[in-house]
Amino acid sequence: MAEKPAVLIIGGLGYIGRFLALHIQKNNLASEVRIVDKVLPQLAWLAPEFENACSRDKFMQADASKEQSLPRIFDRSNGKEWDYVFNCGGETRYSQEDEVYKVRSLALSVAAGKEAAKRGVKAFVELSTGMVYKPDSQPSKEGDKLKPWSKIAVFKLQAEEQLAKIEGLNLIIVRLAHVYGDYASQFVSTALCLARVYQHLHEEMKWLWTKDLRVNTVHITDAARALWAVADWYAVQKQANWDAKAMGKIPTFNIVDKGQTSQGTMAEIIGKLFGIETGFQGQLISTFARMNMDSVVDDVNDEVLGPWAELLGDAGITRPGPLTPFMEKELLKDTDLSMDGSRLEKVVGFTYEKPKITAELVQDMIDSYTRIGWWPVAK
Repeated sequence: MAEKPAVLIIGGLGYIGRFLALHIQKNNLASEVRIVDKVLPQLAWLAPEFENACSRDKFMQADASKEQSLPRIFDRSNGKEWDYVFNCGGETRYSQEDEVYKVRSLALSVAAGKEAAKRGVKAFVELSTGMVYKPDSQPSKEGDKLKPWSKIAVFKLQAEEQLAKIEGLNLIIVRLAHVYGDYASQFVSTALCLARVYQHLHEEMKWLWTKDLRVNTVHITDAARALWAVADWYAVQKQANWDAKAMGKIPTFNIVDKGQTSQGTMAEIIGKLFGIETGFQGQLISTFARMNMDSVVDDVNDEVLGPWAELLGDAGITRPGPLTPFMEKELLKDTDLSMDGSRLEKVVGFTYEKPKITAELVQDMIDSYTRIGWWPVAK
C-alpha cells in the first residue's frame, strides 16, 4: 500500500482548516499533518473535539504571508516535501481596508503557491469563494461570468489568477458557498443571533429584499470532505474525467450543497426553531435601504447589539465566543450567492452527505454553541 500523504494546512486553526484537520485525523488519512496559523490554539475558540486533530505537536505558529516564514513552514524534519498543501488562510472578516486583504489574503496565497511549486508539492488546494461570480439567481457554474461583489472575493479572484500563472504549481481552486455547521460564526450564525434577539424582544424578524434571494450554503463536514476529495482526485486519481479543453487548464470546483438555499429557506427554518414571526421588508423599505445602506445597517446593529449583550449577561456568559448579531454591510447587498455544484459530483465522484440545510442541522449548530458556552439559552 502506498504511503499516506503528508499534509500541510495553512490557516489550519480557521473554521474550515480545523474541520479539515479533524476529518483527516478521524479517518486516519495522512502520514503527517502540520497546522500553521498565526493565532495560538488557546486563542482560537477550539472546541474539545479538536484537541487531538489540532494538538500542539502538529501546530506551528507562523505567518505564511511573510516570505521569510516559508522555509520554516514548508521544511520537514525528514527532509521530504509535503504531498498536499491546503491554503485555508487569509482574511475572513468583511469590510476591511484593501491593504489588509492584499497582505493577508493575496500575498499569502501567492507566497505559499510559489513555495509549493518550487518544492514540487503534488496538490495545492486554494480556497476561494462563490462571491467571485456575477450575481444571478440562476446557479453559476465554474466557467460562468466573474464579477466579485465582496472585497474578500475581489482579492480571492486576484489570488486565483496569480496562482494560475505560477509555473509548475499543481493547483486546484475551490469556490465555497456560505459554510455552516457546528461552531460556525459567520452568516448563518449571524441570522441565529439576530433571531435570538428578536425572540427576546418578542418582535418579528424581517429580512431585506425578497424570499427568493439566493444565499447558497454547504455544511462544514461536506466542505472538509470535498477538500480532501479534490486533492486525492488530483494527486492519486490523476485528474480522472478532467477535460482541459472544455473545462480549462486549472481544475476549479464549486463546493455548494444541492438545496439552493434562499432567504426564504432560512426564514422558514428560523421561524420554526425560534417560534417567531419572520417576513420580508416591502419594496419601499428595500429600495430605501439600497440608497442608504450605511444608515440602515447601523440602525439595525444599534437596535440588536444592546439586547444581545443583555442576553449574554443574563445567561452568565462572561467570556463571549465569536458569535454576534452584528450585520456586515457587504453581506446585506441584494446579490445572489447562487452556485451549481454538479461538476464536483460528476468529475470527482463526490457525494454530499448533507445535501440541504435543514432545521435539524441548524438546531445542531445552536446545540454546539450551548455546549461550548457561547449561547444565551432561552429561560
